[in-house]
Amino acid sequence: MSWFESFILGLVQGLTEFLPISSSAHLRLTAAFAGWNDPGPAFTAITQIGTELAVLIYFRKDIVNIVSAWFRSLFSKEWRGNHDAQMGWLVIVGSLPIGVLGLTLQDAIEGPFRDLRLIATTLVVMGLVLGFADRRAARDETGGRHRVANQRKTLQELSIRDGLIFGVCQAMALVPGVSRSGATISGGLLMGYTREAAARYSFLLAVPAVLASGAFELKDASDGHTDWGPTIFATVIAFVVGYVVIAWFMKFISSKSFMPFVIYRILLGIALFALVGLSVLSAHAAESAG
Repeated sequence: MSWFESFILGLVQGLTEFLPISSSAHLRLTAAFAGWNDPGPAFTAITQIGTELAVLIYFRKDIVNIVSAWFRSLFSKEWRGNHDAQMGWLVIVGSLPIGVLGLTLQDAIEGPFRDLRLIATTLVVMGLVLGFADRRAARDETGGRHRVANQRKTLQELSIRDGLIFGVCQAMALVPGVSRSGATISGGLLMGYTREAAARYSFLLAVPAVLASGAFELKDASDGHTDWGPTIFATVIAFVVGYVVIAWFMKFISSKSFMPFVIYRILLGIALFALVGLSVLSAHAAESAG
């Protein structure tokens, strides 16, 4: 991988990781359009460490409080009813589905799941799901159909059941094109959570999953076939750009609709179907040489 490729792919990772449009799909598509080798799931997992470091810094107060309260709850009954301590357990519970499915479906993740026809399908289908969830949330927020406005759940009301559902939604993002944030935010909105609550838990939930995945790939990448210089460079770029994007996105969702992302996903999916159908792009990934 050249330094230019790593810069572009790191930029794409940082720009798309927190938006509901699928960073893994965009890394795959960027390489396909540019005629480069598919960077592969290992590169994606490692560069995601950069964007998750951006999450750690942006939500540092929340994360310190959660980790501190969780540890205290292990040794003191007084802390077990604390919201931050409970959030720590809920993040663990919500991380179980992607941990189990990530190990079970590893071969599919590295092969069939990267087919551009599947990516096009997930872009469109999950775009429609996000659109439906967004409209439902907007209706609740404005008190449509005789409902009281703004009667949506906050993270104070997050249950084990809901945490697991969030986790299953996150696990769906093992398929490129689904989008981790898109799936979890859609799930949260459909369960009745506010936009801010769904996004906040989505980003907190991603931290252990992405860091564990990145560590796993780092272990496997020690075989000497990884271009460490460009990969680290891409990770740094992803961190810097990702921090700017997450700060913007958290402000955006407080008052804006997700419909621009819905329209983008659907148009991109349709265009991708056309490009593959016309043989402009190959549906299958070109294997990376390292």
